This record gives sequence, C-alpha cells and structure tokens, in this order.
Amino acid sequence: MTVTSVIGTQWGDEGKGKVVDFLAGQMDYVARFNGGNNAGHTVINEYGTFKIHLVPSGIFAQNTVGLIGGGVVIDPEVLLAEIDLLNKAGVGVEGRLWLSPRSHLIMPYHKMLDGLYEEAKGAGATGTTRRGIGPVFADKVSYNGIRWTDFASEMFESRLKVQIELKNKIIVALGGEALKYEKVRDTYGEYYDRLRPYIRELFGIVQDGLKENKNFLLEQAMGTFLDTDWGTYPFVTASTTIPSAASAGLGIPPRYITNVVGVTKAYTTRVGGGPLPTEIHDTDSEVYKKFAETAATTGRTRRVGWLDLEIVRTAVQLSGISELCLTKLDILSGLDEIKVGTGYKLNGNSVRYADVDAYGLDEVEIDYKTVKGWKEDISKARSFDDLPKQAQAYVKMIEDAAEAPVKWIGVGPEREATIRR
Repeated sequence: MTVTSVIGTQWGDEGKGKVVDFLAGQMDYVARFNGGNNAGHTVINEYGTFKIHLVPSGIFAQNTVGLIGGGVVIDPEVLLAEIDLLNKAGVGVEGRLWLSPRSHLIMPYHKMLDGLYEEAKGAGATGTTRRGIGPVFADKVSYNGIRWTDFASEMFESRLKVQIELKNKIIVALGGEALKYEKVRDTYGEYYDRLRPYIRELFGIVQDGLKENKNFLLEQAMGTFLDTDWGTYPFVTASTTIPSAASAGLGIPPRYITNVVGVTKAYTTRVGGGPLPTEIHDTDSEVYKKFAETAATTGRTRRVGWLDLEIVRTAVQLSGISELCLTKLDILSGLDEIKVGTGYKLNGNSVRYADVDAYGLDEVEIDYKTVKGWKEDISKARSFDDLPKQAQAYVKMIEDAAEAPVKWIGVGPEREATIRR
C-alpha cells in the first residue's frame, strides 16, 4: 500500500494535473481533498485535452476510483459540466466517482459576495478568482454553510431562506441585486437530484481501502504558498494546501501519507495579487514572452518570474517532500542564460521565506545565480542522458538546493513527454 500526496511547491499552476495523470495508472483511488473550482488542472492524453477543476485528474486511468472529499467546496454546476464532459469523451465516471455528503456548496450569494468584496477593496484587492471560494469557507467556519447532507433534512428550506435573507442584506449594501429564494431553492434542488447518484459517505471507502492495502493518490489544489497559514497572507486561498489537509479533507490518517511528490515548474508564475520575488517586469523581453501563460480557471494572464529556489526549498521542508517532479523544462530551451533566485536579503541581511510576511517579501533583494542555457529542442528527450549537459546541470542544481531528488522531468504537455529517472 502507498498513499502518495502530490503538491505544488510554488503558487499553483505547476503542472500537477499532468503529474497526477501519469501517476494514476499505479493507483486504486485518486482523490481531491481541498479547495474548489478556483484551481484548474490541464490534462492532455488519449481522450483529448481537458481543464479539470473538481473531478480528480487521475480519473482518466480506468483502474481508479475518484473521491471528492469533504474538504472540497463544490459548485454543482461546474461539477455536473465536468461529469458530462468526461462521459461524452468516453472516460466514463459512473460507479467510480464519489462525492462526500460533507462537502460544502458554493451558492450564488458566495460568488456575488466574492466579486463585491473585491470591488470594495479597490487597489487592495486580493485578486481572487471570484468563484465564491473565500465566502463559502467563511460560511463553513462560521456555522452558516450548506452541505449536501442538508438537502435530506426537514430544516433545509428554512436554513436556506435564513442564509439568503442574511446575504441579501450585505449584497444590497454593496450595490448588488438581491437573490430570489425560490429560484435558488429550485435550481439547487435540481442539482442535488442530478448529483445524488454520486453522493456517498467516503469514510468506509477510505478505511476499507487502507485495510486492503490499496494505493491512494491525493491531489492538492493550488500551491504551497497559497496556504492560509504558510502562504503569502492575505494573498492566499481560503483552504489549507499542504499534505496535512488530506487528513481532514478526506479522512485519511496522517501516518499513512508516506510519499509526498512536490511539483516544481522550471520557472515561477503567479495569478492575482501578492509578492512574486523573482518577477520579470519587462513584458517586451524574450524571457517574459517565453514564460507567458494563461490561467486555466480564469483566463487571466499569469505573472512570471525566474525559478525561486528559496520557495522550493521551503516547500520541501514544510511538507516533507520526498521527491520532486520538474515540469516545463522544455520552455527554457533557446535561452543563452538563465537566472535563478538562490536566496533573499533584507536590509543587507540574509533571510529565509519564513522570516518575513507578504509585505516584507515584496521588499527583499534576490541573490541571483546565472547559469548557461541550451539551444536544443528537448521535447523528444525520454531519458536524462538525452538532455543537453546544461539542462542536466539545471536539474542537479535544483536537487542540491532543495535536498530532494528530481524523479520526473516534464519536457512537453503530453503524458508521454516525461523523463523518469
């Protein structure tokens, strides 16, 4: 039995979807345990190209059962659309995708409030995806949330009515339009009816799987430095993103999580507000254009920067990462020189990530190391020896700094464009 957690070592968008997709073939269960549809994982395989937000990315492996834990917040419209998309593509999820009745629902007022709060903050906005993630987690911890299990309660309609009355007061005060109770009730009642065949308590499934020595793959949403406690607060997400979140979000004991795979992009990107120490600000530069990406969830242009080894090193230490997967190494091809951030200084003194807050991180000076690049196209490389010497040196530099081995190297978006070491 193995329980493997896959986590991003940066600010999300590291390529976890691809990693989960190629690891899933060895697994019995693939699971989501945190976040919501504010994170999108792109998967390219024999079924096509998919941007998955709620269904575990490992569902494409036909030997697996997908689990969506109670730690995941659900936009039912998005989940239903993904299920329909996967079924039409021939993936087939009936009977092998289960949704915890403990998961909280993203309601229309959550999405409205998310946008209204951002507008009210003005220049100080967090840069959320406006998917309702923050407001639904706020309701969860303030005892105002609505879960799937509530639909079976006689108190459901009265609880929903109270929540809409409360939220409408805030919505109207912020300049929004009040919601109609009947419309929300009827719409979500239809969602519940359609998703009811997938709703099942996961505790017994997980416990039986552990007893039977089954293999689990736990898929993180977002990245380490969007964590509510260890991230660049307040420019973070609303849930815990480190491996310990799987214990609460899925119901799997911590002692069983013995393998943690950290996914690191060969450069750094970030969506929304918050510090990005190695950010490249020259939007006309060759490097900026090479690194430029569009977010899978929002379509927003990602901010880009050089690889930040202090961030990766901290993520390895924080989450007990046992091995790394380096993605998008092929994007660096063609550069004569590559800069790498190796550490921080503040007021002339060396500091670690944990020594400063988000605002202090904006003030640090970066210690850069410049290494030689390579011209070769490496997208067809399938062994470490196929890589140019400079690319091999880049990988080894990351291993030395992070004190963790790089076991997989992504050299293209497709599943097969992966070097296994």
